[in-house]
Amino acid sequence: MPRPLGELEDAVMTRVWQWNRPVTVREVLEDLQQERSIAYTTVMTVMDNLHQKGWVRREAEGRAYRYTAVSTRAAYSAALMNEAWSTSDNPAAALVAFFGMMSAEQREALRDAVRVVQHDDESSAESAVEPSAEPAAEAPSAQAPAAPDAEEGSAARRDEPGR
Repeated sequence: MPRPLGELEDAVMTRVWQWNRPVTVREVLEDLQQERSIAYTTVMTVMDNLHQKGWVRREAEGRAYRYTAVSTRAAYSAALMNEAWSTSDNPAAALVAFFGMMSAEQREALRDAVRVVQHDDESSAESAVEPSAEPAAEAPSAQAPAAPDAEEGSAARRDEPGR
């Protein structure tokens, strides 16, 4: 599970996520300098640390690197929420308390998200139950069908930082 990003790590990753393209240390530095006084070497160290932690990948371009996010801000936020929820000694109470902190707009976004997940679950269940064209007396196929979400799960794990 991911640990929360530090303040400067978050500031750097926010730019990488927002720009959604390969970025250089210089680009991030120049944007950060609009808010605070910061040295090139500090930004370079933070971006190297983010690379070592698996948050960004990098490709050499001349004497510099271009950094790209490994996952999205949404995936990062979801992992943090899941971590907090799963460590609770009373997950249901934690969810109720969390929902109570939400604004009306956030609760509506939650309802929309639940509808999407329910629709995905229904689609997966429908595709898993396919009518057989073979007579019932014949032996079933020796090869079992793959779980409908097996590929998605492995892709999600590959996208998590640190994996």
